Amino acid sequence: MVKLLEKLSPAQCPKLLHRVVDGLCGRSYPRRVDYDQIWSLTEWGELMDSLSKLFRVAVGKKCSDQELQEMLGDLDPAYAGAILQCVHVRQDEIRQALVDRTNGISSTQLQDFNWQMKLALSSDKLSSLNTPLLNLSLDLKENGIQRAVNIEMNKEELHTLISALEAANKVLLQLK
Repeated sequence: MVKLLEKLSPAQCPKLLHRVVDGLCGRSYPRRVDYDQIWSLTEWGELMDSLSKLFRVAVGKKCSDQELQEMLGDLDPAYAGAILQCVHVRQDEIRQALVDRTNGISSTQLQDFNWQMKLALSSDKLSSLNTPLLNLSLDLKENGIQRAVNIEMNKEELHTLISALEAANKVLLQLK
């Protein structure tokens, strides 16, 4: 699913990759609201999961550049180069985050949430559609560092989220 990265311009790619690494290292992940014109909610989740896994595997297994290139498959060379560069520059940080997580230092806890409804009024056309948006603000605490995560969803994305949460709740209830 790293191939989804190609929807982003090559110039914006390094910024996104470094924000993903920031998230792996206990700081804030990139905000979906900044990229909602590029990827759907499902695509965004798949891309974040793929990139996070890629960085963890590449650093955790100490992959060579050639092994990393093989993992990236037929990804455009500009994007593959950006990933390689990010891994090289942030390798020590990622490794430390992996060590901390393995030692049980990382524990993300959901503390609070805040529902806000608003209308998108960025243009005449969009405001005439009366498109309701949900802005979900989550306060997460990871490695003793509190950070805010803001997610903006339309009605369809909200229904997808609710369905996923209901399915997760059923699984939890079965485990009890």
